[in-house]
Amino acid sequence: MTVSRLLFAVRHICLPALSACAALSAGLAPAGAATLPDKTLVFCSEGSPAGFDTAQYTTSVEFSAGSYTVYNRLIEFAHGSTDIEPGLADKWDVSPDGLTYTFHLRRGVKFQTTPFFKPTREFNADDVVFTYQRMLDPEQPFRKAYPVPFPYFSDLGLARNITKIEKLDPYTVRFTLKEVDAPFLQQIAMPFASILSAEYGDQLLKAGKASDINQYPVGTGPFIFRSYTKDDSIRFDGNPDYWKPGVVRVSKLIFAITVDPAVRLQKLKRGECQVMAYPRPADIPAVKADASLAMPSQVGFNLGYIAYNNTKKPLDNLLVRRALDMSINKKAIIDSVYQGAGQAATNPMPPTQWGYDKNLKDAPYDVDKAKALLKQAGYPDGFDLTLWAMPVQRPYNPNARLMAEMLQADWAKIGVKVKIATYEWGEYIRRGHSGEHEAMLIGWTGDYGDPDNWLGALLGCDAVNGSNFSKWCYKPYDDLIRKGRGTTDLAERTKAYTEAQEVFKDQVPFTPIAHSTVYQPISKNVTGFKIDPFGPTQFMNVGLK
Repeated sequence: MTVSRLLFAVRHICLPALSACAALSAGLAPAGAATLPDKTLVFCSEGSPAGFDTAQYTTSVEFSAGSYTVYNRLIEFAHGSTDIEPGLADKWDVSPDGLTYTFHLRRGVKFQTTPFFKPTREFNADDVVFTYQRMLDPEQPFRKAYPVPFPYFSDLGLARNITKIEKLDPYTVRFTLKEVDAPFLQQIAMPFASILSAEYGDQLLKAGKASDINQYPVGTGPFIFRSYTKDDSIRFDGNPDYWKPGVVRVSKLIFAITVDPAVRLQKLKRGECQVMAYPRPADIPAVKADASLAMPSQVGFNLGYIAYNNTKKPLDNLLVRRALDMSINKKAIIDSVYQGAGQAATNPMPPTQWGYDKNLKDAPYDVDKAKALLKQAGYPDGFDLTLWAMPVQRPYNPNARLMAEMLQADWAKIGVKVKIATYEWGEYIRRGHSGEHEAMLIGWTGDYGDPDNWLGALLGCDAVNGSNFSKWCYKPYDDLIRKGRGTTDLAERTKAYTEAQEVFKDQVPFTPIAHSTVYQPISKNVTGFKIDPFGPTQFMNVGLK
């Protein structure tokens, strides 16, 4: 199979047996400064990002505002697709044993000029090494000056598996792995792997302002960061020097941060924004009926679930988790919360993901049996439990407060007295990563179209300090995940992931609730918009009539 054909294979897996896994990049040569249309696009976004250093984060709020506006990655996902394509690397080679990846970098790519940074050189191998060494090496100077966690890099096992990153020449970088990692190319196309400027990093380090990388981002991407006012707006300029010609179609991009979905819709109808995030399910018919609006939609590649902190009593008890799980009236929740835009979830990943086990079934809804399990576990009178509800609307959970209240009523029937708590979104995620919760409502939208992104990132031992909000590290399960990640044989991978799903269902580290349909209201004068299957909102190729 040729490399260009391989890029668009159904599973997007670059087989290590292929010594050349290069990707051709016809039509993507660097261009001179472009004249951009004098138009402003306003996006009514749903929340304030915690920052713009996207290696630190795991949610689409930061990815929309940072990764896909300011930055690029070595490998990228094609616009609106799960297929990978060349990014800042225009071709690459993979060794026969699958342990060495050599990336040949695109020439002539410019870093953005901003009021706080003026580059003196173009993108090269130093920037790739700086970006990855910062995540890999705790002793790297910039990381020591600004010590933050890198949850995705750790969750995916990359911190453990990458043994060496080498600059072979100014435009060639080699990665060496300890073990075969079948979805490696898809992983480094994710937002956390956005390439930073080593020159900008040096400037910040010398000035004693390393943390500014999180507030004043600089990249090679389609939009240049200008300003951010928390809970109000983020302003960007179109990048006239962007290396992909024709992709930037507006001169100004504004994120109008609007937490209330009803207010977002009012702004869209009044023309104050042209794209809005996440409508309420109840508002979908009205949007469809509005002649000035369009409503693209697609089956969501997502999962909403209840994470039980398996390190805290009594949730460390399997009988307790099973009791909570089988006392949830899932159908009632889906009917009330998703209002026709969701389907019941059984597995820890959606049915559109290859490797999904169609044979798994939920435990029957049975309040009496749940009470008996609690009695067997030593809690005949129930117990007190704090349940966290997300403060924002997400595609996998359009109304977390209502869901929490319905769970509160369900669990009261078995003697579990629930207190509902919440925090500001950035704080919610930070506290969840650190394991402060007992139970929490959370969810996931797939990042790269591989079972490992669900089964590993949400439940693997590598992820217990990151996106494994259940804090569940179970060796029989983890061995299966590593087995699936460590081979490129699709049948072997599918078998390992099927067995892992069976272990998950037996051990109940979290309860899957629903997969939702994603709706994206836009003004009819918007052109080129595509729903990102992985969740963030992107504005490449998006313009106005």
